Amino acid sequence: MALNELLKIAIEQQWEQETGEAVKIVQARRINGGDISNSFQLISNAGDFFLKYSEDTSRKDFYKKEYHGLMRLINSKTLSVPQPLFYGSTTNESFLVTAFIQKTSPQQNFWRIFAEKLAALHRCTYTHFGLEEDNYIGSLPQHNQLKEKWADFYAYCRLEPFVKRCVDQQLLPPAIIKYSEHLYSRLPEIFPEERPALLHGDLWGGNYLSGPGGVPFVFDPAVYYGSREMDLAMTRLFGGFDRRFYWYYEDYFPLAQGWQERISVCQLYPLLVHALLFGGGYIQQVRKILSDF
Repeated sequence: MALNELLKIAIEQQWEQETGEAVKIVQARRINGGDISNSFQLISNAGDFFLKYSEDTSRKDFYKKEYHGLMRLINSKTLSVPQPLFYGSTTNESFLVTAFIQKTSPQQNFWRIFAEKLAALHRCTYTHFGLEEDNYIGSLPQHNQLKEKWADFYAYCRLEPFVKRCVDQQLLPPAIIKYSEHLYSRLPEIFPEERPALLHGDLWGGNYLSGPGGVPFVFDPAVYYGSREMDLAMTRLFGGFDRRFYWYYEDYFPLAQGWQERISVCQLYPLLVHALLFGGGYIQQVRKILSDF
């Protein structure tokens, strides 16, 4: 798949508007992977960059919100991320251009660095749970209405909207509403009292790599302030994280007692997301967790 010539011209024009430099794309190499975006390595007279774009015009602000998320992570001065350069749109596409991160072999202390930087991110806090703006988790809208209590935010800004959506799409039976409401009522006793933590929000094995210097870089964030156990539970959902990562994290920022019993509750949200996007076995996992509580 080649890069659309009109899109290439639009990117070059916006590049000049943003930087004042006339940047010319010499070559665009397709990068495979990802369900939402088309991805390319852009080779230009100013160096290599990364492009992701979508022809789904129903989400014109998608890359704007991703840009904001990357900038929030950069401003936290914790985890390394690709520097976002600009976002924009044409009549038929929306796009985001960032620095290109060359994948390398991880250095020996990769997992210690990753754990230390994630712990530092989680120490970034706020007055409320949520965020000043909504964004996306995968291709789904993520609502971030500010709440004083994590239990209220998790129940009514995370679980309830997607449980109802699964029922509306007949992925789950209406009776599941009763189980979910019982879980919502128990959340205050399930989770410990902790300050809101800045989260990556979609921290699975496909959203990090070993970049320059062999250190971890993360990307595709779905940021908000929440329970830090959400990020850690997400890392356990699909694999890809060495067990040393968890040991080091515990050294830097120990979790509250009983965190093991809360893993499945924290994984419920990303499983609902995957149930809506992909169906299949994710639906059964959601049903099991809700029935267990």
